[in-house]
Amino acid sequence: MPDYSNNIDSAVEVREGELPDLQKLSTYLQDHLSGGKGELVIHQFPGGYSNLTFLISIGDQEFVLRKPPNGANIKSAHDMGREFRVLEALKPVYKPIPAPVLFCEDETVIGSPFYIMERVRGVILRNKPPKGIDLTEQIMRGISLSAINNLAALHSIDIHSTGLIQLGKPDGYIERQVNGWIKRYLNAETDLVEDMNFVAQWMKENAPNDGDPAFIHNDYKYDNLLLNPEDLQQIVAVLDWEMATVGSPLMDLGTTLAYWAEASDSPALKPFNLTWFPGNLNREEVVQQYSLARNIELPNVLFYYVFGCFKIAVIVQQIYARYKKGFSKDDRFAGLLHVVKACSENARKAISYQRISRFY
Repeated sequence: MPDYSNNIDSAVEVREGELPDLQKLSTYLQDHLSGGKGELVIHQFPGGYSNLTFLISIGDQEFVLRKPPNGANIKSAHDMGREFRVLEALKPVYKPIPAPVLFCEDETVIGSPFYIMERVRGVILRNKPPKGIDLTEQIMRGISLSAINNLAALHSIDIHSTGLIQLGKPDGYIERQVNGWIKRYLNAETDLVEDMNFVAQWMKENAPNDGDPAFIHNDYKYDNLLLNPEDLQQIVAVLDWEMATVGSPLMDLGTTLAYWAEASDSPALKPFNLTWFPGNLNREEVVQQYSLARNIELPNVLFYYVFGCFKIAVIVQQIYARYKKGFSKDDRFAGLLHVVKACSENARKAISYQRISRFY
């Protein structure tokens, strides 16, 4: 089997306006991080649209630093302390995550709270295949199966015996999510998108009961998975736990389905995942595999997919709104309104066709 160690996810120079204060950070790490003495070198992982992620090198040691984006005012979605505690609680019972190392709540160091975790090396599938990797149908099918089986494994963890139940409030979860994401959208709205308003009303009228809770990731997709460079079908770590909580696992599945672009979907959705490449499961097959992996019978997942589409649209809208207000100079954000429209259009089509796949 090919070894893709040369394709391990790498960092680049820090984007303009996003470099933390190196002197203050270096001083803090020397005082608080074991082995933190030595020259501090910092680079930035360019992927992702939410929290900022940096590679920091101190001597021969490497760590990853996570902080909120500049201008963020959505405290619950960028709570570094909570994300750190999630990793601490989850690591003993769910192995494929980076080990948490250090949390700093002192905003005077780099302008916001941040945390540091171990660096796990692996390949990430973003919007384009990594150079030099032939993503055959066999490999893509294996990756898609591993991704869904791993999500099912996360949802199968006993939240009571592990104490994970303390990290969320599952009662009334779906109702809170629907109302909360609608409110977030209205707060971040910049343009009239009629499909968003239609879907918001439909969700209010069709929200199901909560069902059995589980520990959920809430942003589970290919570019949050680190793959073994020696076997791309093996997941070595799941990243970005900023929205993880205890709640409805089907809402988590719905978000994954919404990210799971198919070949016939709008081109605006293709950058989400390489799930539209030949060999991947389609969305209906994802549901079947998830049901098989958990050995449970699933209800109709239409609502959960529609919610996932709306939620992703809101996340994108929030980023777009920050860009329009000048808080980010990242040019990737300039066209995000097209993604908002494509997400809400898929939700509307799903309601119209009464299915989650093949909108033609």
